[in-house]
Amino acid sequence: MDLEGKAAIVTGGTRGIGRAVALMLAKEGCDVAINYRKSDEEAKSLVKEIKAIGRNAMAVKADVSSYSDAEKMFEKVVKEFGHLEILVNNAGINWDGVIWKMSEKQFDSVIATNLKGCFNYNKLAAIHFKDNRYGKIVNISSINGLRGKFGQINYTASKGGEIAMTKSLARELGKFNINVNCLCPGMVMTEMAKSIPAEFLDKAIDETVLGRIAEPEDIASVVIFLCSDKSKHITGEVIKVDGGQYI
Repeated sequence: MDLEGKAAIVTGGTRGIGRAVALMLAKEGCDVAINYRKSDEEAKSLVKEIKAIGRNAMAVKADVSSYSDAEKMFEKVVKEFGHLEILVNNAGINWDGVIWKMSEKQFDSVIATNLKGCFNYNKLAAIHFKDNRYGKIVNISSINGLRGKFGQINYTASKGGEIAMTKSLARELGKFNINVNCLCPGMVMTEMAKSIPAEFLDKAIDETVLGRIAEPEDIASVVIFLCSDKSKHITGEVIKVDGGQYI
């Protein structure tokens, strides 16, 4: 790909999809800044791994739902790297429950992290990229933001909101040569997936037409394409990467 010398922010970058994206961006020539909230050791380890590839890397401990934290991260990244061309909004949480049992805190926490967090970083990237008249934004949503999911009112609302935000943002930023796209993975074999009961994994496998669960690298490879100029005429798209799980 044509990412040599570019710089990227990946939110939620220490594990799962985010970690795979950060490493793949580095292998394609990017300097990478990762956002994380809790896992100090994982963040340090990933930074070390990226630097071993030969790229610059930094980890910033920040709550994506805080606009102030997001501003501070952008300032640190631009100061360290000197430039920024790519944003991958990957940070997200789930806190499941049927609506009649879901607390206000459950709903607000998921919306704040997944949807407001996406807004915070999209806004700051838009300001920066707009001035430079170039940028790539990839928002990581979910097929459940398209189809709904039992017990996930908060999560599906946040992920559906990311999809709508992507389309509106693509309209607003297109004239500035900024591409904004959204990926909707199905079940991915992350740490979170490994912890769920086997029957739920089996059901997800049964839903796919390929008969397997995605690895984080399956998602990351599509992110890399959307961050490259090979996708320069693609914007406002919602791309399912789910092995046919949505069909």
